[in-house]
Amino acid sequence: MSDTSLPPTERATGATPSLSRRRFLNLAGIGAGAVAAGGGSALAAPAAGTPDPNIVPVPDWTKTLGAPVNENPYGKPSVFEKDVVRREVTWLTASSQSSVSFTPLYALDSVITPNGLCFVRHHGGQAEIDPDKYRLMIHGLVDKPLVFTLEDLKRMPGRVNRAYFLECAANSGMEWRGAQLNGCQFTHGMIHNLFYTGVPLKTLLDMAGVNPKGKWVLAEGADAAVMTRSIPLEKAMNDCLVAFGMNGEALRPEQGYPVRLVVPGWEGNMWVKWLRRLKIGDQPWQQREETSKYTDLLADGRSRRFTFVMDAKSVVTSPSPQAPLKHKGPNVLSGIAWSGRGTIARVDVSLDGGRNWTTARLDGPATPMSMTRFYLDFDWAGQELMVQSRAMDDTGYVQPTKQELRAIRGTNSIYHNNGIQTWLVRSNGETENVEVG
Repeated sequence: MSDTSLPPTERATGATPSLSRRRFLNLAGIGAGAVAAGGGSALAAPAAGTPDPNIVPVPDWTKTLGAPVNENPYGKPSVFEKDVVRREVTWLTASSQSSVSFTPLYALDSVITPNGLCFVRHHGGQAEIDPDKYRLMIHGLVDKPLVFTLEDLKRMPGRVNRAYFLECAANSGMEWRGAQLNGCQFTHGMIHNLFYTGVPLKTLLDMAGVNPKGKWVLAEGADAAVMTRSIPLEKAMNDCLVAFGMNGEALRPEQGYPVRLVVPGWEGNMWVKWLRRLKIGDQPWQQREETSKYTDLLADGRSRRFTFVMDAKSVVTSPSPQAPLKHKGPNVLSGIAWSGRGTIARVDVSLDGGRNWTTARLDGPATPMSMTRFYLDFDWAGQELMVQSRAMDDTGYVQPTKQELRAIRGTNSIYHNNGIQTWLVRSNGETENVEVG
């Protein structure tokens, strides 16, 4: 199947690219003697000419006054960045009220996702909630049921700011049976990484007083889907947040304004948006989103349930199908890595389909359950590359290959696919989604 509403490099393809196993094996030696990567290799500086004021004209934008900056009271990106937007795969969901909007990972750098580009998953459309009428109820197995307004939450002691990734359990799910979508926006774009502002859920639960019989928390949203998930009390009391801010401002409506739940490192479906109710119970509630959905069907017909944690994963964002190589000589490979078990400790990069690996440079803050940016400087002479990345977290967990995952899990699942991604960079720089057979 294909989505003809997208540019060619962003269209979903319904078949695995026709590259034979023999071809992959031949490509495995492509890097020998041709690519200088990592290891302190010296790269030639790009040629730089000396500007001549008699040749280089004064640009038009220097000759006239610019537009008043107050024409846009809320700042907007440059018009030249108009293509850096969230995108959908129209055939993926049944309606626009149950949609997926993918983060344009290929066009981003650093680790914090801009608010207007954050991945969005809806199950019943976007709820529009008047903050003055908002209420959050805590009840069930508690000593004292409580109801909080938004202002109550904002004046609560112990406010924190924490950077966490949110990844849908179905991220990369369409790749279980082979390379399908040609662009990291579509293979890995069900994710974002934000600074959340809020109060620890433990603070609110302690105020209510959890009964010793309480073992689970039911989180319920106020959207038309009434999204509900069961969360172990141990997790709720550990690091979950009741958040009202993202990246220094109020939550966006599509991100759960005015209040959402933050469940660090665990599948995004549990991060209930438009949070309205928390009920304490002695067992899970067996909701739709934890029985018929968000379970992992194995080859023998059994299902893995309550597979909450998002394991270590990474992807090279450049070069990638939407960010092809354009210049020979010095280049910078860039990507992101994350782990729901802890902090990314190391990322290795291969340019020859996994035969040889070079440790990439981690840059920026590295904190638990948050994205980490990695870079690898390399010299490209125009030869074909097979680009991969492999993440390792501080627990020692190493990101597996897709073949290793399939050997254990089969191909029936659509969730929790954290296998190593492969991009084939052709001699003209164009890049496509493939698999090493």
